[in-house]
Amino acid sequence: MEAPDTIVTFLRNQKFMDETTLKTLLEQHEKTGRSLISIIKNQSLLGEEEFTKLVAATNRIEFVNLSPEMVDPMVAHLVSYETASQHSLIPLRKQDNDLTVAMSSPLNLSVRDQIEMKTGYRVIPVAATPAAIRQAIHYHFNVTNVTKQAIVSMRLKESPTKDAPASSCRKTGAGAEAPITRLVSSIITGAIDSRATDIHIEPQEPDTRVRYRIDGILRPAIDIPSSAHQEVTSHIKIMADMDISEKRVPQDGHMITRHDGKEYDLRVSSLPSISGEKIVIRILDKGMKKWTLEETVTCPDDNRKLRSLVNSPHGMILLTGPTGCGKTTTLYALLQLLNTSEKNIVTVEDPVEYRLDGITQVQIRQTTGRTFATALRSIVRQDPDIILVGEIRDLETAEIAISAALTGHLVLSTLHTNDAVGAISRLINLGIPPFLVASALLGAAAQRLIRKCCPDCRQAYRPSKEELEFLFGKSHPRRKIKLYRATGCNTCSNTGYHGRKSIYEILCISPEIRRMIVHGGNDDAISQQGIKEGMRTLFQSAVAEVVNGVTTLEELMRVVEIEQQ
Repeated sequence: MEAPDTIVTFLRNQKFMDETTLKTLLEQHEKTGRSLISIIKNQSLLGEEEFTKLVAATNRIEFVNLSPEMVDPMVAHLVSYETASQHSLIPLRKQDNDLTVAMSSPLNLSVRDQIEMKTGYRVIPVAATPAAIRQAIHYHFNVTNVTKQAIVSMRLKESPTKDAPASSCRKTGAGAEAPITRLVSSIITGAIDSRATDIHIEPQEPDTRVRYRIDGILRPAIDIPSSAHQEVTSHIKIMADMDISEKRVPQDGHMITRHDGKEYDLRVSSLPSISGEKIVIRILDKGMKKWTLEETVTCPDDNRKLRSLVNSPHGMILLTGPTGCGKTTTLYALLQLLNTSEKNIVTVEDPVEYRLDGITQVQIRQTTGRTFATALRSIVRQDPDIILVGEIRDLETAEIAISAALTGHLVLSTLHTNDAVGAISRLINLGIPPFLVASALLGAAAQRLIRKCCPDCRQAYRPSKEELEFLFGKSHPRRKIKLYRATGCNTCSNTGYHGRKSIYEILCISPEIRRMIVHGGNDDAISQQGIKEGMRTLFQSAVAEVVNGVTTLEELMRVVEIEQQ
């Protein structure tokens, strides 16, 4: 049992609380009978470090200012990564039969018992902040270190046949500790911890290269010996229910994995090459909260325009941009906005990336003849109010989508064009008559994803005259403007960027633009009319993010086609 006097004395001596707060705390304790520790925790009266120090001091447990260098690398791996992450702990050192373990909750007796049963050592708990423990776990369980250990073990315990380790690890409990299993597991968990969207496992000489796509950029992760490549691909293909005996044709597979209490969908694709099979794994977080339009479209003006477009009872709205620019995420956010019990919403996608409650989603299957066009024909007979077509790829799909938009349905879809106005000419080039495009189209939005400056290491500077003219033209503002440079730190893996956000160019089809489409107006003329009516170009949207300190001038130049400005 905690002693209230001891706690109050500690808080007063450490100057963690003023007398007024202490008095209120004691009054709540006497009135409710709840422990002081419980009240402090529930009301977040102390910071993370202060609270951990309080728990340690009042229970006669040592508090340590933990750093990764304090941890014995060999001792750290006496517990699994999952145990360390789930319970926020890491072993520090071992002496005789005692194992010192840094814990953010050092009073958790059941976890201490689990570690003692697993390791055979007596646990001596010390207290450390959750943030410090997370940093130590990230350092000692990073993908490079774990993978190196797995490779060494694999070479020492090499099996006579290459496919045997992959097969055995799937079938037997002991196989869960097999080196090949740990190797593949560390590659996947390392990607998840790095916020990667894709894993590329590429056969090269002399090593197989593993790269992660993080914030849209491929980054080198690790190299593994080419001699282990076949074992790695076989193990992944077994996990994804693919044919390991077939190495001559591309294959697709799927598996589910759990990490840190979350479930992830892994879409696996294999591609035969002259050096062996290349594997690409797309990572999808099944537990990710559904996107809202406020989170996806943060610019108030763009948000208002998109809301206005989807409020129309019928017509077509197109999102354009290259692969991987976030079009699907924006479409899902729009569907979430429209998803009510009064609406029948049907989607046809290739592939269906996330499940949306209350919406009928159809998966394209080319092998069975279920294409966008054939699926769309069936959907329009299902009495839909809103239809989402994953992508318009051909004239047949475009004709059905336009027909649906003209007959009382709201149709959302995507096209691969560089800007918003390009959607108009793309539909016409596919073979849709201009008057039908003008009648059906409500608006088109071009989209890009820009990387955000890492808030921990970005550096402010005053832009030069040339930079100001590049951003604003000759009539640049006279007021002092502060821009930011990406430098790099541990938080952002020395890239200078952390996370991404969307920027948009939204063209609303006004009566004048509709007239220009019917009369064969070119893209430049329509674009100029759109700007005159208030359309903000991708370049202007990116400039706003640069000026607001969200991103850098270099990122703007990487993402936006400057020659069009």
